[in-house]
Amino acid sequence: MSATDNSLGDELDVLVVGAGFAGLYHLYQLRKLGYSVKLFESGSGMGGVWHWNCYPGARVDSETPLYEFSIEEVWKDWRWKERFPERNELVSYFRYVGEKLDLKKDISFNTRVTAAHFDANVDRWNVTTDGGNVVRPRFLILAVGFAAKRYVPDWPGLDKFQGVWHHTANWPQEGVDVKGKRVGVIGTGSTGVQVITDVGPRVKHLTVFQRSPAIALPMNNSKVDDEKHRKMRELSPIMYRRRLQTTTGHNFAAYPQDTFSATPEERYLLWEELWNRGGLNFAVGNYRDVMVNQEANDAVYAFWRDKIRKRLNDPVMQEKLVPTVAPYPFGTKRPVMEGGYYEVFNQPNVDLVDVNKTPIQEITTKGIRTGDGVEHELDILVVASGFDSLTGGIIQIDIRGLDGTSIKDKWANGVYTHLGMTTANFPNMFFLYGPQSPAALSNGPASIEMQSDWVINCIQHMKKNKLTRIEATPEAEEEWRNLNINVAAGTLLGKAKSWYNGSNIPGKVVEPLNFAGGLPYYYSLIKEKEEKGYEGFKLSSNAQKAELEVHDKHKHQVVNGFAKV
Repeated sequence: MSATDNSLGDELDVLVVGAGFAGLYHLYQLRKLGYSVKLFESGSGMGGVWHWNCYPGARVDSETPLYEFSIEEVWKDWRWKERFPERNELVSYFRYVGEKLDLKKDISFNTRVTAAHFDANVDRWNVTTDGGNVVRPRFLILAVGFAAKRYVPDWPGLDKFQGVWHHTANWPQEGVDVKGKRVGVIGTGSTGVQVITDVGPRVKHLTVFQRSPAIALPMNNSKVDDEKHRKMRELSPIMYRRRLQTTTGHNFAAYPQDTFSATPEERYLLWEELWNRGGLNFAVGNYRDVMVNQEANDAVYAFWRDKIRKRLNDPVMQEKLVPTVAPYPFGTKRPVMEGGYYEVFNQPNVDLVDVNKTPIQEITTKGIRTGDGVEHELDILVVASGFDSLTGGIIQIDIRGLDGTSIKDKWANGVYTHLGMTTANFPNMFFLYGPQSPAALSNGPASIEMQSDWVINCIQHMKKNKLTRIEATPEAEEEWRNLNINVAAGTLLGKAKSWYNGSNIPGKVVEPLNFAGGLPYYYSLIKEKEEKGYEGFKLSSNAQKAELEVHDKHKHQVVNGFAKV
């Protein structure tokens, strides 16, 4: 597409930004319904975060076949190799999706959206790319996900480091050779744990810089053999429906009993069973009061602590990685999956630095100097410092609504959305898997397909009724914000500093950024708004506005004594 190409002017119905699960799903479904749809993707391939996250050890923590599209023509002939696929297998999956559904012809790769301004005169968005192209879609769908803007702390001297350094979300596609090198990893969230587990056995020396210890659970990954594959595909349609019925979008739910209503023996045996199943079972399938009852939460943490400490040889390392007292409530940060993570710290060539006690003072030409004056010399620095999550990917685009206010300015003092998909003053714009939606508290494809179907139904409703604009009301988004705050307040989520609530980003408002009520409750709320004719929204058409303008103009003339002849 050239800068002078007008083929995507006022003829384009929908522009989708982002080629991950949400973007590809919209492109396929809307195109099938006859809409003119294009998709812009900043990367060179499909997959969203799985295109960018090519760091060592990258692997998904949701199991197959739950982590895939429910589109039959895709799943019926696709075969997974592992229960928890690694990054390259996921890239192959997205490539297969693109070929199977013939999506590439409507995708512009290496195309980053830099600005989007709403034109109220024609109810269209003026969308500008980094290549200078401008397109004018009726609807703008931001399918950028919750991890589109990486975060690098403002460490002094980073630009002077003479070794190799990369943020994990900007890892070179060709990889980095770590064998025999002195490697430092900053961060022990999901990404840091995966990197440490992968590179630990291969490096000359590994230094891990930890702010808060991960509460990591055994993944218990396994190969998908012929029998597992056959059974998986036999049950796939049932599992897709089931994932919409559970709080987190997996095929298991919280155990329907309170922790202390069970005997100690009963509790222990359930925990053993969940632990041995691996994956998210121990986190999601636990007693129903674990996320609302601190005493129950402490009991679960104690079980986890005793399990993990047995895998560590050094008592000092035990306390650093698995503290006697929980550093934050179990489950209030995103559960981390691991396979051999703790054993890495039994190696003699691995050091663990607690940056709460000895903070990072500066990045030197040779490595990292901490608060105790020690300079840790490194050849490679891995920055696993996470993201400006949920809002960052949206506000990094210059998006301006009806009155010219940017989305960044609007959300500067707190996030306001209606249904976690729209926001007042920004008509005809939808965002998926973003702030105040189930997002990070849910299995991606389940949450995304639920939201996407709602958006598609909304666009269909507008087409049927010849409407050209839909916009959330300020009253509706105020109500939705309060609901999010109140639901989260009934849980332990607020007791942790986490990207779940924005506290990982200096200056960002600390508030619940995910809808914590679960997928079934969320679905009932958004479906209710749809069935009530999109309650909480103002809907209109250009024709209606033109009539009102003529009427208002006529009234004005009559009042001033100037009647038409």
